[in-house]
Amino acid sequence: MSTEIELRRARVRYGPLEALHGVDLVAAHPGVTVLLGRNGSGRTTALRALAGTVRPSEGRVLWRGRDITRVPAHERAARGIRFVPDRQAVFASMSVEANLELAAPQGELSPAFDAYPELKPLLGRRAATLSGGEQRMLAVAGALLSRPRVLLLDEPAQGMSPAVTARTYELLASLETTVVTAEQRLPPALRAPAGRTVLVHELRRGAVVFSGEAAEWAAAQHI
Repeated sequence: MSTEIELRRARVRYGPLEALHGVDLVAAHPGVTVLLGRNGSGRTTALRALAGTVRPSEGRVLWRGRDITRVPAHERAARGIRFVPDRQAVFASMSVEANLELAAPQGELSPAFDAYPELKPLLGRRAATLSGGEQRMLAVAGALLSRPRVLLLDEPAQGMSPAVTARTYELLASLETTVVTAEQRLPPALRAPAGRTVLVHELRRGAVVFSGEAAEWAAAQHI
């Protein structure tokens, strides 16, 4: 594995409040990196700093060793950094089919249905009428269709059934790209996927308190 994208000494402020306090973290290629923590820990802010939707007040964002700290979010997206936020991740007024077609560069939708066959009967529905779990399926499917170099996801399985949740994380673990996902808990499917190394950065109150492999993190919980 090699480092794909990273934060170096990143500080992010929302007005007078500092959400990240000099955070260092890396995501490898290929593979999954989990930003782990409770609400308010800074994991979502770290994800947004990587995506470019917030800019560090100090520190840097590096992609393949190049400084992209001042590159806006839309340019990062055009270069292959795809962000799926925890809310408003789909175009609510558009149909499911239109959402998928907008995401697919070649107009080929079959990978979305391979991942989530549940979407096929919903193609004519407006995204706003879908359940929360169905909207998450649509958001993740659209991200996959865009063939990202870096896939950033904020709680991608929120609202999904247990079976679809397990399938989602198994899919993410199998991708030949860089996946960074923000989670409150480490998904079971990401604890020891066959042939894969999963990295974990645990955050508390805006600081990283653990960085290492998922197996090491899991073992530390039992000490």
